[in-house]
Amino acid sequence: MGFSSFNFDPRITAGIRALGYSKPTPIQLQSMAPILQGRDVMGLAQTGTGKTAAFALPILQRLLSGPRGATRALILAPTRELADQIEQAFRELGRQTGQRSMTVFGGVGAGPQLSGLRSGVEIVVACPGRLLDHLQHGACNFSRLEVLVIDEADRMFDMGFLPDIRRILKHLPARRQTLLFSATMPDDIRKLAHEILRQPVTVQVDHTVPLATVSHALYPVVEHLKSALLAKLLEQTGGSTVLIFTRTKHRAKRLAERLREDGQDVTSLQGNLSQNRRKAALEGFREGKFNILVATDIASRGIDISQITHVINYDMPDTTDAYTHRIGRTGRAAKTGDAFTFVTSEDEPMVRDIERVLRSRLERRKVEGFDYSARQTATPARAAGHAHHHGSPTPHRSGPAALGQKPAGSFPGRSGRFKFRARRRR
Repeated sequence: MGFSSFNFDPRITAGIRALGYSKPTPIQLQSMAPILQGRDVMGLAQTGTGKTAAFALPILQRLLSGPRGATRALILAPTRELADQIEQAFRELGRQTGQRSMTVFGGVGAGPQLSGLRSGVEIVVACPGRLLDHLQHGACNFSRLEVLVIDEADRMFDMGFLPDIRRILKHLPARRQTLLFSATMPDDIRKLAHEILRQPVTVQVDHTVPLATVSHALYPVVEHLKSALLAKLLEQTGGSTVLIFTRTKHRAKRLAERLREDGQDVTSLQGNLSQNRRKAALEGFREGKFNILVATDIASRGIDISQITHVINYDMPDTTDAYTHRIGRTGRAAKTGDAFTFVTSEDEPMVRDIERVLRSRLERRKVEGFDYSARQTATPARAAGHAHHHGSPTPHRSGPAALGQKPAGSFPGRSGRFKFRARRRR
């Protein structure tokens, strides 16, 4: 079944064609009809399955009729990157409709946002904190709001946005259509859904299991050999577009610096960067200027880059939901991808939880030619910047991994740029 069954306006159909969409994904197929009917919807689907278009297309269709110059649709998102991505989707899908959209989030000047809100753009995509600031200063007029979307609701709760969302709801008309989308649905978010949704249609598309297009593997390693193992892994398997996750902002920055020193085209994405630098890093990664992005969990939501071939969890995530979202950055848009996770002995409880969610035992792999018996030789002063991510002060970097050294096993320079072998398809 194609998009023609939904009878979208030709101006919207043109946007669908321009983006190369041929047929609806399961979440789109099941949710767009009730949304077009004006029903409240709770959509549960894995990341990378097309949730943004599932609500953007019906909203654009709805806004074609009715007044202009008033904010009629509000989308709340947990991160700036996701807000940017959603707004871009509205802009591209609705290019011929004349609907105006804008983003509202922190890290940038408030002036342009205030001007846009006062001018009455039809679609606002916002992070809760900055939007609440504007609301409290009377800069927003949502009296004609018709549709509210809460996207990545579980992440909103994880980031502590629930109180802000409740405050925002007090500024919105009670009579509205409300759509809530998420990849996972903890009990607290389910409770919120029951509070704000009216007789919702619930759409569930394999939301509890990560995408089948992703292959998983664990790489057991002691903490102080992680950097050297990463170097060896990249040498042997190579790749065009690789996303590496670390637990902390500091580790993301330092690991990216070391990769860059060794000649890799790498950038980092973490919360200490200004909004302009975060945007430049993400755009550079998306456009191929950088083939490696080292990031914190800020990148586990809102990165829709179909060419990511590998996700590497340099540090084990804190929860199974975080694992699901991280590895969902690859294997998108029906493509396949690999998820590699470095595992220390302290990570075994989380490994068991992940395997329970996946309903299978994950393959344990060793990298051929890697010296797993290498001793830790870094001095405490040098290793201090990379203390164990669980808070241990024990230095963990081996001699080959120490900053400023490039012995055997370090990252190859430009002349040794790695190339990913095509993964054997089954």
